[in-house]
Amino acid sequence: MQKDKVCTPLIGMTLEQLRVVASECGLPSFAAKQIARWLYVKRVTDIDAMTDLSLRGRESLKSCYIVGREAPKAEAASADGTVKYLFEGMGGRDIEAVFIPDRDRATLCVSSQAGCRMGCTFCMTGRQGFHGSLPASAIINQVLSIPRSEDLTNIVFMGMGEPLDNMEALLPAIEVLTAPWGLAWSPKRITVSSIGHLKHLRELLDRTKVHVAISLHSPFASEREGLMPVEKAFPMRDVVALLRQYDFSHQRRLSFEYIIWRGVNDDIRHADALARLLRGLDCRVNLIRFHAIPDSPLHPVPEHSMIAFRDRLNEAGITATIRASRGEDIQAACGMLAGKARPQAE
Repeated sequence: MQKDKVCTPLIGMTLEQLRVVASECGLPSFAAKQIARWLYVKRVTDIDAMTDLSLRGRESLKSCYIVGREAPKAEAASADGTVKYLFEGMGGRDIEAVFIPDRDRATLCVSSQAGCRMGCTFCMTGRQGFHGSLPASAIINQVLSIPRSEDLTNIVFMGMGEPLDNMEALLPAIEVLTAPWGLAWSPKRITVSSIGHLKHLRELLDRTKVHVAISLHSPFASEREGLMPVEKAFPMRDVVALLRQYDFSHQRRLSFEYIIWRGVNDDIRHADALARLLRGLDCRVNLIRFHAIPDSPLHPVPEHSMIAFRDRLNEAGITATIRASRGEDIQAACGMLAGKARPQAE
């Protein structure tokens, strides 16, 4: 018996890609906009629902394509309202997305890879190794397929993986999210977090208007390299020098993520060095509590140390805030996402 044909998902495709699909299926060029409307505005889950396409056109589409929507495989709810969703991933490893409601905001933290090859010592995702980059369809599926998708106000690329290590999917996904034929979101509603991949960071800044968050964690190169091996390839001083070439004084925002660990990067010397590194940049620093992960020698600091560090930065003219911790009880907080290994088929 012939195996079922593997069809290509339509979600995640840009308008230009949909024009190619239309041409391949014998549909007129304008059908691309019709398909985009069904995918991203009406949010259908089946090609048969695209009723303004001819029956022959729908049958032709179905011969090679599917909508590609897949519901989460599992979910876990936190006492604080945060919900973590498990989705099909890559390379035998499922991926996670986190829904974070907060008064008039509803943020989805999406994953861009199964695992990660950046090797940050404090991150559960980095510890599991790299299993594969997600296609744009799998990124957009996270956005469209959670139960409260239509309530979302913000997207942050802060889930599993390094987004700039997957530019071939990240850029089309951002286009789908922001284009008038797609979800038509303002770029101000989207933040991409990165370790600071220099070449791809420049491309992101040149080709999009989304907000940018950079994982910093220490102002000292040797110390940062011990926490984040990518410091050797992408020194933070070079990243900051690149960022100084762009204007963040208007609608686009720049932030730096700084997890504080007891006895590692929590003293006044670090705060002063951080202020010197960022002086003159229009940015803010998000101070993040460390959420303990198994077998880690790192430890969180008490609240008064977080406050003292924040105040020192603010006194030095660097806007700093302490990020509220969400979803720790379901391992959905910063640095805790690990996905799930799928059982091997016999």
